[in-house]
Amino acid sequence: MPALLAGLALAGLALASPAAWAQGVRSGGGEGDLAVFKKACSGCHKWHGGGGGGYGGEALSLRKTQLDKDQIAEVVRCGRPGTGMPYHLRGAYDSVKCYDSLKADMAGNMPPETAVFLRPAEIDAVAGYVATQLKGKGEPTFEECTAFFGTTSRACDVYRKKEGSDAPTVSH
Repeated sequence: MPALLAGLALAGLALASPAAWAQGVRSGGGEGDLAVFKKACSGCHKWHGGGGGGYGGEALSLRKTQLDKDQIAEVVRCGRPGTGMPYHLRGAYDSVKCYDSLKADMAGNMPPETAVFLRPAEIDAVAGYVATQLKGKGEPTFEECTAFFGTTSRACDVYRKKEGSDAPTVSH
């Protein structure tokens, strides 16, 4: 159980300081990283990684995390016990120890099971995306929005207007 508490304290660092977003969609693994983030994370953490209310509750801002890539991967694999953050690795807490614990060690403090299990390479991809494209970034930008949604989405109009961009408004 001490290892579990240490893991939770480490994951709690995600709340500590401001974060930002790196330029572009590519993070080492390429656009596949964004695809995994869209599939598994954006429902709760939003397209911009800023968190807020979502299906899983009040998700933390990934822009403000202080976790490194390996720590982010651990949270994606194992979730965060005692919170709404689900585990995304099939077999976590069953055949794979998380925070040095199995289900029997969790005393009813299991994180929820995800609706979207990820393979280890996908977990690494999403951790890389968060660490390089979201962590440490300020407010979302028009450029980031269009990287996520594409240039034909009206979802980005608010950012275009906010930045005074001369990009054309999408009309359908």
